[in-house]
Amino acid sequence: MARWVVRVLPGLLIVVGFAFDVLTPPSFTGSPFFSAAPLVAAPLFTLRATLRTGAAATLAVVLLHVHNGTTWKVEAMTELATVLTVSALALLINRVVRRGGEQLASARGIAEAAQRAVLPTPAERIAGLHVAARYEAAQADAFIGGDLYAVQDGPYGVRLAVGDVRGKGLGAVEAVAVVLGAFREAAESEPTLEGVARRLERALAREGARRGSLDAVEGFTTCVLGEIPPGAGVLRLVNRGHPEPLLLYADGGLAALVPAEPALPLGLGELDGGPDRAQEWAFPAGATLLLYTDGLTEARDGAGEFYDPEARLRGRVFPGPDELLGALSSDVRRHTGGGATDDMVLLAVGRPEEGRPERRRTVPVVPKGDGA
Repeated sequence: MARWVVRVLPGLLIVVGFAFDVLTPPSFTGSPFFSAAPLVAAPLFTLRATLRTGAAATLAVVLLHVHNGTTWKVEAMTELATVLTVSALALLINRVVRRGGEQLASARGIAEAAQRAVLPTPAERIAGLHVAARYEAAQADAFIGGDLYAVQDGPYGVRLAVGDVRGKGLGAVEAVAVVLGAFREAAESEPTLEGVARRLERALAREGARRGSLDAVEGFTTCVLGEIPPGAGVLRLVNRGHPEPLLLYADGGLAALVPAEPALPLGLGELDGGPDRAQEWAFPAGATLLLYTDGLTEARDGAGEFYDPEARLRGRVFPGPDELLGALSSDVRRHTGGGATDDMVLLAVGRPEEGRPERRRTVPVVPKGDGA
């Protein structure tokens, strides 16, 4: 309906202006309607359509004054000059808007390419595990920011990383590239998860020193590093100041994987003093590991209440990681009313069950007490 109104609005303004001029005393004029028509068309229509609208408005003014016998009066000439001037300005506005739209489309294409290069979508199956990932930007036209994720199969098993770089803008994107580059290299060569964390720490320290700015002192990245050895039925985590991952079991049970000893984010390791220690949990068949950034837990509803993924997911069962992330994203949008203040990364890794159907019953994510 709204789209139809936009399409007919310039023509409707000309018709209304014509009728107003005909049906009212000579002291009243429809000139404002004729001037408004090309201005409305300029940002919405093509250059040719804007030109046609301006021409129709000008023709309407001429026909009215011919009909009224006032063609050569000063008021008539002034009104005609006004409509012609506004029509010319509308053509200029149209050109500026179109050029800006082309530049925005180009920038959006570059941003999409950058996201695919820095945060490629992981394969659905990696070393027998089911994997799904989502990056949801807080701003509709933004594609990449300070949140990151990575999944990599290597000689020591499948290794995971989910993190959140302090700050926004290009500086955060640069830090994301540094962390992911270091992770991909370390995941292949470091025999322990603690070694991977140390490599990331050194990479961030080098980047901070290279910048030679406040980031060298205050830059940090919260991060969870994970490792799933082949066939072991366990997972190991190193948590550096990041929200605790969740483990969803096949029966609807849920556990928050809280580290035994809290650690500072990457980039602040010198202030901690203690070495990283990976913690191990059982990862049974049918379970799904969910990692996320604080864009999930800091999403608020209209009353200012934070989103609680533990309460919303406990007791729910999903066919696989992709369905889990789809339901979770939809539920967050319902919780916030469609708005978000921070980017959000979701990464889910499922260990399939043997001898069970590929797809299981899905229970929607709903607030407790709402028919759950």
